[in-house]
Amino acid sequence: MDTRYILNTRRHARGAAKPLIIAIIAIIALLVVGAWFLIIKPHQELIMADSGGHPSTPVSARTQVAPPPPADVAAMDVNQLLTEARTAMNQQRYLAPVGNNAFEFYLRVLVKDPGNKVASDALRETFPFAANSAEQSINSRDFNEAQRQIDLLAKADPTNFTLTILRSKLDAQRKTLDKQQQQELDQQKAQQLATQKSAADKQAADQLAAEQQKNQLAEQQKEKSAHATPSANQPAEAAAKPAAAEATAAAGSPTAGGETSDATLLKSVTPTYPSPALRAHQSGWVVVSYSIAADGHTDDIHVVDAQPKRVFDNAAMDAVRRYRFKPAMKDGVAVSTTQQLKIEFNL
Repeated sequence: MDTRYILNTRRHARGAAKPLIIAIIAIIALLVVGAWFLIIKPHQELIMADSGGHPSTPVSARTQVAPPPPADVAAMDVNQLLTEARTAMNQQRYLAPVGNNAFEFYLRVLVKDPGNKVASDALRETFPFAANSAEQSINSRDFNEAQRQIDLLAKADPTNFTLTILRSKLDAQRKTLDKQQQQELDQQKAQQLATQKSAADKQAADQLAAEQQKNQLAEQQKEKSAHATPSANQPAEAAAKPAAAEATAAAGSPTAGGETSDATLLKSVTPTYPSPALRAHQSGWVVVSYSIAADGHTDDIHVVDAQPKRVFDNAAMDAVRRYRFKPAMKDGVAVSTTQQLKIEFNL
């Protein structure tokens, strides 16, 4: 047979087969579309009509107050439970409130009738919308209610991947809230510490100001006392002059009376309180030894003992240095004598 004839025959056969294949594909597509509109879609709408909802109906916020739950749900039969479930679906009570929502009613139906197709199909078809309701509870940070709704969804479809997403989101929201609460606590503690520090600083400043004022008053009183002492001793000094004159006259004439007596203090001086001791509120005493010359002046002044050491020594010796005495007399002649004096420093 001629080869060219065979090739032409095959090309003609392939050309005739192409329109047939296209026609078959078109018929199949028409059958699929027809099956969707005539069988599948009406079946889904029938199921959703029985369950009280529609997959295209978005979940909206509840605008109606949920009716009270049935009196005795456990005693209801399958038909009664399906009726309550449809009512709940119409009111978009997918997962809440507790004991009066569509999912709980459908789950009770499956407990009583495990093979009930209406309940199982309704749970499967409305699962995405119920999950959306649970997500709204998470977003509103009602974590306990969100956890309850997720657990209820898990009873309907424990292997649904949406549950993993919801649980992850719930955990993330809880951690975010915990972090925010911890930050608020930290801020409150920081504010409390700052307030306490401010109060402590103010109290310390007030105490320092009060102490400074007290020291200033003490210094002023001390200065007043120092200025007042000489004037108070002026009569004694005036009296000391004739006494000194008499002593001189007596010294010039030993045979005048032959008087013998101890030295007598004519003028004392209040010691100046050392500023460091005054600031430290420190007290103490000093025992000073000194000689009384024949003219009544003090000489050879030194500290015998003191408590505390070297705090009040100079002040005590300076005061004794300005003392004036009527010298001791022996047989009418002024003589030098030695005495010791304990000077106390008290605030």
